Amino acid sequence: MARVLLVHGAFGSAACWDLVAPRLREAGHDVEAFDLPGSGEDPTPVEDVTLDAYADRVCDRLAAGPPAVLVGHSMGGVVITQSAARCPERIAALVYVAAFLPAQGQSLLDLTQLPEGAGDQVQANLVVEGDPPVARLPAQACREALFGSCDEQQLAWALARRGPQPAAPFAQPVELGGPANEAFVALPRAYVTCTRDRAIPPPLQRRMLTEARCDPVIELDTDHSPWVSAPDRLVSVLGGLAAGY
Repeated sequence: MARVLLVHGAFGSAACWDLVAPRLREAGHDVEAFDLPGSGEDPTPVEDVTLDAYADRVCDRLAAGPPAVLVGHSMGGVVITQSAARCPERIAALVYVAAFLPAQGQSLLDLTQLPEGAGDQVQANLVVEGDPPVARLPAQACREALFGSCDEQQLAWALARRGPQPAAPFAQPVELGGPANEAFVALPRAYVTCTRDRAIPPPLQRRMLTEARCDPVIELDTDHSPWVSAPDRLVSVLGGLAAGY
């Protein structure tokens, strides 16, 4: 079976995958979820949290084993894109789960400003403070933007796994050229789109996955966070994709 690396999104940590990773392992896959710098239990200072640091972390994890299926959720889509441009030889395929998927020179913030991003409830409710800046999303805004399909138990579980997010990576554009560009471009890309997403509106997801030529594209009728709102369905999708690669 496949080696699978799970990359969390903004405000998250490896713990966000706790309902997904064990079930993928039960299906026979070699699965790893880990904290990005400055998230979860990782002690990296806020001033050192950058998109480059994220990509370095992912490539380091990839180097510890055979080529992997690299899965990114939300902001994790930017992270896996930049990582894939750095070390494509370590990747079997890219899987985007309700994720930002930038082209050369685009940042996460650039993508949110596209016309298809109108109505994004994260940007509408984001609180950014401090120097260096740290972003937070109030609990009620999390409910509306991220966890709209969750019941109360799922919501409580998810909120307990949220934290502050260093804001610098939001504005940093991906750099996708370089000597490995041909291998990067050739990587298989799949997209799992969430039809009730209020963080990355479905029209923006469709624009990004179309421009990146993702195939296959799989729809889940759920909110932005299927790792908690629809873990069984997400496990089935990721397991099937991983087995195929």
